[in-house]
Amino acid sequence: MLLNALFPTRDIGTDPAKIRDWAQAAEGLGYHCIEVADHVFGAAPRGDWKPTYSENDPFHETFTTMAFLAAVTKTIQLCSGVLILPQRQTGVVAKQAAEVDILSGGRLRLGVGVGWNHVEYEALGTEWKTRGARQAEQIEVMRRLWTEDLVTFSGRFHNLVDVNLLPVPVQRPIPIWFGGSSDAVIKRAARIGDGWMPIMTPEVAEPKLAMLREHLKSFGRDPAAFGLEGWLRMDEADPQLWAAAAHGWKRLGAQMVMLYPMYRMPKLDQQIDTLRRFKEVMAG
Repeated sequence: MLLNALFPTRDIGTDPAKIRDWAQAAEGLGYHCIEVADHVFGAAPRGDWKPTYSENDPFHETFTTMAFLAAVTKTIQLCSGVLILPQRQTGVVAKQAAEVDILSGGRLRLGVGVGWNHVEYEALGTEWKTRGARQAEQIEVMRRLWTEDLVTFSGRFHNLVDVNLLPVPVQRPIPIWFGGSSDAVIKRAARIGDGWMPIMTPEVAEPKLAMLREHLKSFGRDPAAFGLEGWLRMDEADPQLWAAAAHGWKRLGAQMVMLYPMYRMPKLDQQIDTLRRFKEVMAG
């Protein structure tokens, strides 16, 4: 099973040399992919609403970070994990993704989600209630922009007339994987996605995977060709818990897993040591 590394966006700091050293350590340890999380804004709690991440959690900008990582690595894949697509302009995302794919030599996987933070949507001037429908149409538009010489498209959210993107990405189209775990997201992923990358335990995931595979069959798609990655969200540095969750996902057919620490690691050597320990646990 392949191992992916979560870019430690909240703890890595702003020293480019440390970002380079962490990325090269992940590549040197044989990790398959680096995944870069996404939030444009932090948001303070209000009323009964308490965000998972607050105004005190720093998030490096996703595409700029992946472009930098492309320059300081050679073979490791790069992934947005996950980009909150509906709060962005579709053409800009398509352009940014194409550029990262070019600069990395075709190493990009675009992970997308609809998000949980309505405050962030409002602050960006985008519509929260239509995010699922908008995401589906965005993916159709982006794939056409990546693969066609000129695109004309008229939909609910987009109106394009004879436009294109140059330069084109190496991958035509760039793979798109879905984050999220709602029934609507699972159906959308089965219909138009290349893979699914949820945050949940294997026990919770099992019935969701049964639903996903039924949808794949109903849409005439081969479940064996659809990617699956389990995110292991952990509140403590317990290798036994890591291993149990990873093996649970392997039993469910996941091709890859990613350790997702919720605890803080303020020093670079802690961040690199976690990569090493997770690799050792999975090799044992």
